[in-house]
Amino acid sequence: MLQNLSASILNFMPTAYLLLGSNLGDRAATLQAAVQQLAATAGTVEAVSGLYETAAWGLTEQPAFLNQAVHLDTHLSPTDLLTACLHAEQLAGRERHIRWDARTLDVDILLYDDLVLDSAQLQVPHPRLPERRFALVPLAEIAAQVVHPGLGVTVAELLAECGDELGVRLAH
Repeated sequence: MLQNLSASILNFMPTAYLLLGSNLGDRAATLQAAVQQLAATAGTVEAVSGLYETAAWGLTEQPAFLNQAVHLDTHLSPTDLLTACLHAEQLAGRERHIRWDARTLDVDILLYDDLVLDSAQLQVPHPRLPERRFALVPLAEIAAQVVHPGLGVTVAELLAECGDELGVRLAH
């Protein structure tokens, strides 16, 4: 019995939920390649949502985004996962000039287990998750009953209460 418990502890991997977004180039192919890259470097992809199209948020005069949520069981710490996400963005040709500008790939860590972290480098849960329908809709598809650790409500409840009126539609 102790051996089985030890194996379970050693095999434990935290669960992270990511949001991928793209509004430049072949958006769907970029998201697919990012999922493959994250699976190769950051852990096991357990689920992905459908692709959702939405108008840009923040700087609105740019092409529409495709967004996709990813459930990832990861062997990485939160900061190492952030590094893997930034690396995936870099591989996709992401250039950072202006906040909320058009981009080939954006990868956000929405949730990491029940962790609440607020550092200069990383905030988890993502601080704007409750106000962004484009993140909540795909996340609710794969994690509706997951509880937001800072607010104590489920993703489905966050979506039901979200005041964001930006349209989000299933693309494929």
